[in-house]
Amino acid sequence: MVHWSTDDVAEQERFAYWREVVSESVLNVATEGDRRHFSARLSARRAADMRLATFSAGSHTIFRTPSHVAQHPEDTYIVSLPLGGQSRVLQGAHEVTLGSDDLVILDGRLPFESQLQGEVTRIIAIVPHLMLDARAPWLLGAGPVRIAAQARFADLARRHLFEIARDTPPLEPAAAQLMTENLVNLLALASLPEAMPPGRRPEAPIEAILAHCRSNLPDPGLTPLGVAAHFGISPRTLHLRFKDIGQSFGRWVLQARLEACARSLADPRQAHHGISDIAYRWGFNDLSNFNHGFRSHFGVTPREFRRGALPVGE
Repeated sequence: MVHWSTDDVAEQERFAYWREVVSESVLNVATEGDRRHFSARLSARRAADMRLATFSAGSHTIFRTPSHVAQHPEDTYIVSLPLGGQSRVLQGAHEVTLGSDDLVILDGRLPFESQLQGEVTRIIAIVPHLMLDARAPWLLGAGPVRIAAQARFADLARRHLFEIARDTPPLEPAAAQLMTENLVNLLALASLPEAMPPGRRPEAPIEAILAHCRSNLPDPGLTPLGVAAHFGISPRTLHLRFKDIGQSFGRWVLQARLEACARSLADPRQAHHGISDIAYRWGFNDLSNFNHGFRSHFGVTPREFRRGALPVGE
């Protein structure tokens, strides 16, 4: 991770410095705006085949002109996640206005203009065209594609982008590659046009299915039928997905809940919570089944596990 800041740059030189930073770490562009009292910070890194940057800055406009494209062609998409401030993106005849937590996908091979207003914070991912084109051919020629914060799969895509962009702990190369592929799969799913015929709709990757299940472990009503309906696939397809990773849906959910309970039992901050409260909180509705499953999985009872995990006196 490399960090830049205008804090130590003379005020009259900050805008020029900012343009150089953005061009070096993200994409070759120009910047315009009120240069008085302007300040900005940016952190950038590489993860597998992607470049990533997180920045905070005052109001300004970023341009990528035909001249920039000709001088520095980029066979990439730009994925932007606003975390604060207002923004409007223009590319060709298309225009989108972004709210907080909306995602936008831009074609880096084409000129664009990004108007940033207020104190803005962004996460940017530069993704090779080939990675997204293979999974989301509908993005070609579509202009800036906005993925609303409430769109299906958008939350999972945001979480992956957060995890890849964060500074610590650093991802191992193999993990970074898997996270990058998962992010691209989720962006393809989240950007899928609703009007696309069902036969052409890509099926959700197992990573998206598992992420959804993890998010809903506390729900006792987490069932194959409900998960399959959420992803628009048949229950049979869902069970085949779990079979591909050597699991059954029921066994995977049971193990994930038991491991979540174990983490809660080992957490000193949760020592005042009863064992039954923790079991119910993680989706168990039968304490006998919970105790039996816990002992089978960990070799000790929940009480013995907690006693061995927490400091003496907890």
